[in-house]
Amino acid sequence: MNVAELLAGAADKGPDKVALVHATGSTTYRELDVAAGGVAARLAALGVRPGDRIAVAMPNVPGFAVAYFGALRAGGIVVPLNTGLTEPEISAVIGDSGTSVLIGSGEFGSRAAGAAGDSVRSLILDDTLRFDASDGVPPPPSLGEDDLAVLAYTSGTTGEPKGVMLTHGNLLANLAQQMEVPLDRVREDDVVLLALPLFHIFGLNVVLGLTVMNGATAVLLDRFEPAAALRAVQDHRVTVLFGAPPMFVGWANLPGVENYDLSKVRLAVSGAAPLAPEVLVSFRAATGIEIFEGYGLTETAPTLTSNRMAEHPRPGSVGKPLPGVEIRLVDDAMNDVELGDPGEIVVRGPNVFKGYWNRQEETETAFAGGWFHTGDIGVFDEEGFLYVVDRKRDLIIVSGFNVFPAEVENALVANPAVAEAAAVGVPHPYTGEAVKAYVTLARGATTSEEALQADVRLRLARFKCPESIEIVDQLPHLPTGKILRRALREV
Repeated sequence: MNVAELLAGAADKGPDKVALVHATGSTTYRELDVAAGGVAARLAALGVRPGDRIAVAMPNVPGFAVAYFGALRAGGIVVPLNTGLTEPEISAVIGDSGTSVLIGSGEFGSRAAGAAGDSVRSLILDDTLRFDASDGVPPPPSLGEDDLAVLAYTSGTTGEPKGVMLTHGNLLANLAQQMEVPLDRVREDDVVLLALPLFHIFGLNVVLGLTVMNGATAVLLDRFEPAAALRAVQDHRVTVLFGAPPMFVGWANLPGVENYDLSKVRLAVSGAAPLAPEVLVSFRAATGIEIFEGYGLTETAPTLTSNRMAEHPRPGSVGKPLPGVEIRLVDDAMNDVELGDPGEIVVRGPNVFKGYWNRQEETETAFAGGWFHTGDIGVFDEEGFLYVVDRKRDLIIVSGFNVFPAEVENALVANPAVAEAAAVGVPHPYTGEAVKAYVTLARGATTSEEALQADVRLRLARFKCPESIEIVDQLPHLPTGKILRRALREV
């Protein structure tokens, strides 16, 4: 089986069932299926063959789902592009992945097509979903679970974005694992909020994937604004909320939140970044709704653990492993740590990715000892609940998106006024973490925090930009000359 078959199965079972509710109306499973077939036909006409990389450059619009399933139906490997990327960042992903066709819409689609260059053919879609498939949709390719479905780019230890190779089997396995949790799961009669970005694996596989797999209905929001989102939940009688911590923070702090009718919501799930325990408590107090936090990574398609594996969520914990997921906490020698002691989280399971695209050495390092090393540090309690307490690497997570300090530091040092730079993650009440940078100035140079921030915004996506920049006389270094980021985090 492959992921493309999920949509075909839903269309066969309930062709007139509403699949997506969106700003321009609604789309049934039959309409979505026909439109995806039309995209597959157009891709075939462009010469796309199984295994070709197809970038998708769209915000949260129905066309994203059409492009995703259409590209998979044509046998392509989907490369979702973060809408916050700058043109140089888009160009880097396109080049590294070897993308041959880009499907886009709107301003971001046009910008991405320009960044991709003449070597990439562009297919710009509108949101009418009126794609003519009468000229003949190519037969679905014989794709199996070992074939690649998605090449999702995430920052790694080198500071350069690297492609996470997710197979059809990885994605389907994680959907099946989430359907085996003992407490609450997506059902055919559910109305699911889809406000998370579809280019993120959480929105793509968890929310869209579970919706289509079960023939449910998703309420698609093109952007998140707390009051507007709650109106959508109320008006469309949403039953399942999938969100990232900033969404729940926004709702918990929204004046008058108690006046919205959220009585149909039976399940709320948080992921993509750590959820502060006080947010869980304040959201429950304001709405009466319990939040079930989970944990995962792009490399694990994505979910590894969930508080839905227990009757009641445990504030501060990310829950217990999903069925079929093996988790160990180990020291540097791959020995299991004692119960209650912190150790690196290493995992195995059918949802764990195939490796990093064209990065064999990094792949071998990531799977040292036969387990995938997450780089996160966790602790198990006596009842088997996992707590993520730290990260072995210096990765910064802003609203669920990975930011590696080297990316920020390279962008800052590109300014002639900057001699040296260091970036660290600092706690932030809405995004989980924010980027803070420290810089020293080149001899004789003068500048300001505002000028540095304006400059770095031209080089990096917004979520990677420092929330604050502090100009200092010197940075702490190890004897080897490497900047001691740990000392800066402790400031």
